[in-house]
Amino acid sequence: MIAGAMIAGARGLSRWIAAAVLSTGCSRPAAQAPPANPSPAGGHLSLERRACFGTCPVYTVTLERSGEIIFEGRRFVADSGMHTATIPANRADSLFRELDAAGWFGLADRYGMGEPGCERFATDLPSVVTEVRMDGRTKRIEHDYGCTDAPSKLADLERRIDEVTGVERWVGRAIGR
Repeated sequence: MIAGAMIAGARGLSRWIAAAVLSTGCSRPAAQAPPANPSPAGGHLSLERRACFGTCPVYTVTLERSGEIIFEGRRFVADSGMHTATIPANRADSLFRELDAAGWFGLADRYGMGEPGCERFATDLPSVVTEVRMDGRTKRIEHDYGCTDAPSKLADLERRIDEVTGVERWVGRAIGR
């Protein structure tokens, strides 16, 4: 009789433990507060300054939205080769938002000889190829500085990328038009 009571008691205890485990497993986890300083969404941009008939700096600078910078100097720069740096993620994110607000994704894909919006053209000037990827969108713009009808805000945005990424430290001078 004692053995039977112990078995019955053990079965009851087993059922109670199983019920407690199942009811805990089915409950929703407690809601968590969002992080105090969320990191910016992913994004990437690259700006490549190509050669001119002269001593225009030739380089590529890449910026991740996280703030990581890679500079590759090729010709007519103070520091050739690969160099890296970091800026605060909020500063990088601010540049991405600035490009978006300025209408980057609405600009033409190409400003060069024979393209619509480039009726006047001068030769021997540098060109810039810039690509921006953010928020599921990608836009690549080829800008030949010989296209005198290109929107001035395009060159302004290209200079802004140079400024925020700090290419002057590797190029050895400020980049102008």
